[in-house]
Amino acid sequence: METIYVIIVAVLFLLAASDLVVGVSNDAVNFLNSAIGSKVAPFKVIMIIASLGIIVGATFSSGMMEVARKGIFHPQYFYFSEIMYIFLAVMITDVILLDTFNTYGMPTSTTVSIVFELLGAAVGIALIKGYTDPNAMDLSEYINSAKALAIISGILLSVVISFTVGAIVQFLTRLVFSFDYKKNIRRYGAIWGGIAITAITYFILIKGAKGASFMSSDLKKTIIENTMLIILISFAAWTILLQIFSWFTKLNILKMIVLVGTFALAMAFAGNDLVNFIGVPLAGYESFNAFIANPGADPGGFLMADLTGKVKTPTLFLLIAGLIMVVTLWFSKKARTVTKTELNLARQDAGYERFGSTGFARTMVRATSSASKGINAFLPASVVSGIERRFDQSKTVVEVADGEEAPSFDLIRASVNLVVASILISFATSLKLPLSTTYVTFMVAMGTSLSDKAWGRESAVYRITGVFSVIGGWFLTAFSAFTVAFLVAFALYYGGFIAVFVLLAIAIFLVYRTHGIHKKASAEQDDDDQDVHTISESNIAEKSSKTIVKNLKKVTKEFENTILGMEKEDLKALKASHKEIAKITTKTKYLKDNIHVIVDKLKEDSENSAYYFVEVMDYMREMLHSINFVNTPIYEHVDNNHKPFIPDQLDELKALHKDLSTLIAMVTQAMETGDYSNLDEILETQATMFKHVEKVRKTQIKRVKAGVVGTKNSILFLNIVNETKNISLQVVNLFKSQRDFTNYKQSDI
Repeated sequence: METIYVIIVAVLFLLAASDLVVGVSNDAVNFLNSAIGSKVAPFKVIMIIASLGIIVGATFSSGMMEVARKGIFHPQYFYFSEIMYIFLAVMITDVILLDTFNTYGMPTSTTVSIVFELLGAAVGIALIKGYTDPNAMDLSEYINSAKALAIISGILLSVVISFTVGAIVQFLTRLVFSFDYKKNIRRYGAIWGGIAITAITYFILIKGAKGASFMSSDLKKTIIENTMLIILISFAAWTILLQIFSWFTKLNILKMIVLVGTFALAMAFAGNDLVNFIGVPLAGYESFNAFIANPGADPGGFLMADLTGKVKTPTLFLLIAGLIMVVTLWFSKKARTVTKTELNLARQDAGYERFGSTGFARTMVRATSSASKGINAFLPASVVSGIERRFDQSKTVVEVADGEEAPSFDLIRASVNLVVASILISFATSLKLPLSTTYVTFMVAMGTSLSDKAWGRESAVYRITGVFSVIGGWFLTAFSAFTVAFLVAFALYYGGFIAVFVLLAIAIFLVYRTHGIHKKASAEQDDDDQDVHTISESNIAEKSSKTIVKNLKKVTKEFENTILGMEKEDLKALKASHKEIAKITTKTKYLKDNIHVIVDKLKEDSENSAYYFVEVMDYMREMLHSINFVNTPIYEHVDNNHKPFIPDQLDELKALHKDLSTLIAMVTQAMETGDYSNLDEILETQATMFKHVEKVRKTQIKRVKAGVVGTKNSILFLNIVNETKNISLQVVNLFKSQRDFTNYKQSDI
């Protein structure tokens, strides 16, 4: 019997390692975004500093482990076998849930997931006890309602507090420094640095020391008794040192604050969130030790009162967990996917928006705009103009190397993000509240971006929609975590050890499946990003030609697949073609939406080449719309089981496809070789195709008059013929615009 539980404990630790991987992939956004978004240092430097913070922070998390053992339910009322089912249900659910959110790039809360999983699994087992055990108590007796409510309330309250504090601190900081902060940073930078680093020192060292596994009781007591002295010395020392460095060296105080803040936030993350990943397996390990310490005890009758006491987590376990987190941080691609979501919502400039617009967002923007106008009407004009000057970005110049992407925001905002978030998280850690680091860092970032006027008229509705989409995902996390853990606990209890292996197999399969989905989506996104952000003055013509050629070949292929799908009435093939067309259309839309990024990289006197490049994008979009207007009606026609085309119609469409393929082949060859001298030949081929189109139309009209085909058939056929002609028009227009773009581009050089 003990052997079986040894296997369960081993499974718990394997799941813990997996949970650390998926958990860090989700939470890396919390401490990396400010440094990455502001481009404070090379990526590797940022990662090294964050890694050191994680290792140190892991040793501060010992005190948080009690949450997993007795924070949500009363372990003394559960038997050993029941406790193990609860812990196993929690870990299986957590791995699946977090990995799913990571796959789709949505930052969720590991804290909320673990709290509601513990609650769901405990409620599930408690209900089973209520039905099977004649001596069972009421459900409320098994659940630590007061503690659970305090944790949940703290998490929800953190959303409001984080957003509000972040917005206020950013507003005040920006008033002091403005966007053109280089002059002001010499005057007030040392004081701001002293305040920031002292605040971090206080909340990380003094408050976090309570849970540090490596500190003796005497050392902790000494630190606590000398709190005020440490604060004063820290502020004075840092302010003086930073001022001296500012005078006599080229030290960038803001960069130092951001890097120290990155270390602090990574440390706060590890100290607060490590319980989410290894707290449950360690509790399971402690439960097993208590069980085997009583030889002959019955797993179904041994109450787990031992979990109610204080247990110090071995520092070795914490360090191993920290190392796994660091390795994941360096190698997880999913971590970078989640990071992109927050950066997209917090970036200072407008442009492509990942999220759409909703009625709620539009209502909020209108209401906020009206309220802002009302407040400005009551304030003196001098105050309003003074504030506007401090927030004026028109004179701010961001220097970016050719081919590189500009920072999402500046170092002032990055420093506020890090300082405010690390203080809030560390303070909660000191109170033994497993505050959601995701909620805090995300809402602080949203608050600071709002104060910085990053949500302007061009982007506000999309950013607000994005924020509420993420928040909606948080509520979905809570509901999903509770429900899935509840069901898994039931399955484990009634399915026994067979259910353990079945559920583990399901978890492994789902993680493997989502890995494949993410890998494919990530590769496509990397291609999109590369198309935009690696374009420079020197390679734009070459990259443009390659993109056009690739899309032209896709159009030829998908046109053929659509006609063949119609002929065979193959709905699956038509659907696959529809997805492929949608994919290339989305990529082209991404390029078009980021056209300002590309045009900005051209020389100031390159108006002509920029004009023709924009024209190229427009014609390419029109061409893709036309192929979509061919595929979609055919797909719907077959899906609705309407009569297929007659053989003569199919032969005519195949002949038109052959004409179109010939035209596209001539255009792609010219673009690939860079020789645009065959325009006359291309126009002649197009004219021949137009005559063929005219002949096909007349033939179709004769069929209609003769009653050979019906109305639906005729409308669909003539639509396809018309769109085929439109594609040929856009292909030639593309050729001309790309030729003119290339010629003007060469003359600019």
